Amino acid sequence: MAVSVGKLELNNGKITVGSTASQKRSTYDNVNVTASDVSMDSKFPLSVSADLPSGGKLTLDGTVGPLDKSDTSLTPLDAKIHVGSLNLASTGFLDPSLGLGGLVDMDATLSSQNGEAATKGTLTLSKALLVAGGSPAGVPATVDFSTKYDLRKNSGVINPSTVKIGSAAAHLNGTYATQGDATVVDVKLTGDNMPAKDLQDFLPAIGVNIPKGASLTTGELNTNLNIKGPTNKLVTDGTISLANGTLAGFDLGSKMSAISALTGLKTGSNLVIEKLSTDIHMAPDGLKAENFNAVLPALGSLVGAGTVDSKNNLDFKMAATLTGGAIGAVGSAGSDAGKLLGTALGGKSSNCKNGTTIPFLIKGTSSDPKFLPDVGGLAAGLLKSSLGCTGSALTGAGGKESPANIGNALGGLFKKKKPQ
Repeated sequence: MAVSVGKLELNNGKITVGSTASQKRSTYDNVNVTASDVSMDSKFPLSVSADLPSGGKLTLDGTVGPLDKSDTSLTPLDAKIHVGSLNLASTGFLDPSLGLGGLVDMDATLSSQNGEAATKGTLTLSKALLVAGGSPAGVPATVDFSTKYDLRKNSGVINPSTVKIGSAAAHLNGTYATQGDATVVDVKLTGDNMPAKDLQDFLPAIGVNIPKGASLTTGELNTNLNIKGPTNKLVTDGTISLANGTLAGFDLGSKMSAISALTGLKTGSNLVIEKLSTDIHMAPDGLKAENFNAVLPALGSLVGAGTVDSKNNLDFKMAATLTGGAIGAVGSAGSDAGKLLGTALGGKSSNCKNGTTIPFLIKGTSSDPKFLPDVGGLAAGLLKSSLGCTGSALTGAGGKESPANIGNALGGLFKKKKPQ
């Protein structure tokens, strides 16, 4: 027998969402559902609204039907969806212990036919916080997206989509799947020649802060990243590079005062970055950088590696090879210490490429970095593998780098005790 209902309403309902791995639950209040001319065998209009946890609103308006009697989840649906001020930290889908979050506004269309759901729309993420120890982004990210989801296989595809931050644009595509409580993604994010000044206010979301008083005024940023894992514990691996950049208001020579006092090194109040690249590994608990390489015309080159932890603390082991005007400053420093530095660190060594190499550490935080001389053996391996030369005065028997010789060369200069 055909059955129809003139009007069907559910008022002031409640939905509770949570993970089996967490005791915390999120509540969606004032859930209202209205349908008219409800029939098992034809389309009928449907309207859904709900108050989101921590504020915000969800609405869905469209048509549904006819009902799939074998599997109701496969019932056709065409609808418009609006999400306003959804707080990601309170959705019930993210692990609250990670401290991740952001506010989402979204307008999208949803069409589900024959077991395949296609979604297309625009999503804006404000105050994004993507790693523990980071801070909310100062600018929003807007995503123009398109996806297809197989309801039978519980897996989907992210069609080529665009992520915009200011005038910077990156491209996004990949796959996602529902596995138990989790949604697992495998996404590629690439961006070419993106204006660095438009991105700097988003960097705190990934735990990277521009030093206090400084700003990126020029430069093009390139990214090639792979984002994988459950959405509440994403891991990102790939490369980031910067070309023709200027970090205004950052005097590297002043920050490296222990070295500058000996060499007469002066870089000026604006740091010009000819090129910079690094491999990164970013997880909810922090960021790791490897194969860091930079060319700074006022200084020379930098190589190294290190980490930024969940409390935004820096731990980098670096080596600077002074060239050009900087190496000239070593030779003309005038003081006995300056002359000793030029000789002990191999400024004229035939084994090097016209460079005086100085190992150092970066501690503190990314907003207030501290540059410290490395007079122990920590940088010996770094110098050997990344630079290929350390100067004749830093070599031991057989021409191999010696941590003790590095300490002997630098210990007195930086008024540190020689390593025992």
